[in-house]
Amino acid sequence: MKKIVYYFLSVAFISTGVFAQNEEEKEQKKGHTNTNKFKQLYDEFSTPNMYRAASGAPGVAYYQQQADYKMDLVLDDENARLSGFETITYTNNSPDVLKYLWIQLDQNMRAKDSKSPLIEGSRVSPVQRPSQFSNTFLKGPLERGFNIEEVKDINGKPLEHTINRTMMRVELPKPMKSGDKFSFSIKWWYNINNHVKEGGRSGYEYFAENDNRIYVMSQFYPRMAVYNDVEGWQNSQFWGRDEFALPFGNFEVNITVPADHILDGTGRLMNRKEVFTKTMMQRYEKAKKSYDKPVLIVTQEEAEKAEKSKSNKKKTWKLYAENVRDFGWATSRKLIWDMMAVKLGDRDVMAVSMYPKEANPLWEDWSTNAVASTLKSYSRMTFDYPYHKAISVSAPMGMEYPMICYNFGRPDKDGNTSDRTKFGMISVIIHEVGHNFFPMIVNSDERQWTWMDEGLNTFLQYVAEQDFGEWYPAALSAEQDKYPSRRGPAANIVSYMGGNQDYIAPIMTKGLNTYQFGNNAYGKPATALNILRETVMGRDLFDYAFKEYANRWKFKHPTPEDFFRTMEDASAFDLDWYWRGWFYTTDWTDIGIKEVKKYYVSSKPNKFIKDVAKENGKELKDLPPLVYMVEEGSEDFKEEMKNGTPIENSTPIKEYIMNNFTPEEQKNIKAPKYFYNITFNKPGGLVMPIIVEYIYADGTSKTETYPAQIWRFNDNEVSKAIASEKEIVSIKIDPNLETADVDTSNNSWPKEVKQSQFDEFKSKVKGK
Repeated sequence: MKKIVYYFLSVAFISTGVFAQNEEEKEQKKGHTNTNKFKQLYDEFSTPNMYRAASGAPGVAYYQQQADYKMDLVLDDENARLSGFETITYTNNSPDVLKYLWIQLDQNMRAKDSKSPLIEGSRVSPVQRPSQFSNTFLKGPLERGFNIEEVKDINGKPLEHTINRTMMRVELPKPMKSGDKFSFSIKWWYNINNHVKEGGRSGYEYFAENDNRIYVMSQFYPRMAVYNDVEGWQNSQFWGRDEFALPFGNFEVNITVPADHILDGTGRLMNRKEVFTKTMMQRYEKAKKSYDKPVLIVTQEEAEKAEKSKSNKKKTWKLYAENVRDFGWATSRKLIWDMMAVKLGDRDVMAVSMYPKEANPLWEDWSTNAVASTLKSYSRMTFDYPYHKAISVSAPMGMEYPMICYNFGRPDKDGNTSDRTKFGMISVIIHEVGHNFFPMIVNSDERQWTWMDEGLNTFLQYVAEQDFGEWYPAALSAEQDKYPSRRGPAANIVSYMGGNQDYIAPIMTKGLNTYQFGNNAYGKPATALNILRETVMGRDLFDYAFKEYANRWKFKHPTPEDFFRTMEDASAFDLDWYWRGWFYTTDWTDIGIKEVKKYYVSSKPNKFIKDVAKENGKELKDLPPLVYMVEEGSEDFKEEMKNGTPIENSTPIKEYIMNNFTPEEQKNIKAPKYFYNITFNKPGGLVMPIIVEYIYADGTSKTETYPAQIWRFNDNEVSKAIASEKEIVSIKIDPNLETADVDTSNNSWPKEVKQSQFDEFKSKVKGK
């Protein structure tokens, strides 16, 4: 009997054409390469080695260089000029012998002979604003680059050096062996740029009404480039977009500014009692114990008084920072200064804000609270913030450095603030303070992989924004139930991913060469990680793996592979398909319902088996017991329902259950009445899970997620057979918009008929 059953089933299967081969196709087809979306990333990844393990952790021989700085800086406020003398002590921890050192001269991007403007396309516009015309055609280049006056060894002997645009090579008197240290000095100065008018990541903002400036200083000194096991010297030129790769070190920095300025920056203030008044010291001690409200160190009244008169005296502020990759500082007589304490684990960290009167009342209400909230959220997701403070400075830009960042967002001249301005300011503060974690501590190479700092940070920004909305509900309007995040949710990246492919590049593209930089480096990777957390892996597995990555690589230099491998290593999730689709391609998500067929079980042979029996010369009476499925709407269905006779359950099923299951087992047997064959297709190229909501006739619903691996054998369409005790009346794919599906018109069965914009307009008018 079994042989007959197998015979007929195999005949039926072959007759569908699944394994049938046309007699004319005798010639063997040509082979092909493995282009399966689930192919492992061995071709893209470097081979693990002693420096970087296959698990994604630092290898047994991992090393990194160290660069320590001693600097004396003098700010000439009248002429907006900065002069500096720095001594760098470089430690070669690599196994390699070094003949020379590479120094970054980022300010040379603004030198008169800079090549940066020449790589940008331009055209003559038929109509232009006077400012646009002036900046384009009338304004000559300003000298804003470094003036290197001397490069000497520790004994004062000149060192041979060569400047190539934004990089300087310093020849060593003798090669540095592994473990060697070498100290040398550089004397330099440059004219500080007006970053509001000229652009740039640092400089001054000028206030004409009282002839004052706010300085936000960074990339202000010649900085050591990174040397590592992946790139050797990371001496890629700075064209203006790609940010920085820097080694860790200790900084001892003395900054001389006008005596009526206040100043803060990276590191501990070593001479606080010398530069603070008694009143400021009392307020500072109070702020160290205030956990729920910022304490003003310098009030608005005091700042307004200071900006009306200028001191001819000087004051030196001394800062010292350990194990940081960079240094930034801000100074002005215009600045209001507040602080509060944040409890992180068993430590207190100071959340700090510096801002002019033009930023109030917005900044005094929200800036320091945003700093504190960010430190809590990021620490929860990674590691407790290791430094003693985090500073937010008001400036018309967004930029980040260890312990200090510069953030835009101010009220209008009358002090009024829109929601857009308020949430824009809070979001940029969260983002820039968050950069303390990525890349200031988890020190990725921004020059090569922009997304490793901007994308990861934007993802955590979204998490922190949602936390902020919960912790500070007073910031939300009555209509808002959560923080209005701009990036992170899957639906927010749809327009970009579904856009013109001629202007979209894979995430794994150097930032300088990327179209739509914000979407590519910030939005898409942040969305990819959010979907990975919420939809693919789940929060528990994702958060554990992400925290593992952060802790493995804090105060080290990770690569994209280290991140990808760690996320898999710590979660037991094979994610190569995900990295390939989201990071290495510009494929987009578009999953639809191609077809839904409804079946019933019948006791009578259907047309299919009749045709099979006839083709093989068999009588129906010779068939073994079989289960027959009748498709709704078919001739078989119409025949059985002709006289209103219900389609009955198959007797062979009942007999099989009676003969093969115990009475106890029979109690748990399901009794489905409805059977569906659902075919999903994938017009978009991106492999993603299929999230399906089944809605039943009784009003209930069920959501099922089919893992992405369902596409492993067919990249175009797949089918699922569904047995249900309740009738399914509708099916929706991705009902909560979790996968960034660019076309939802094919996501429903029965297909939803959407009103045209004109019909929607008529309905509204009629309703009125």
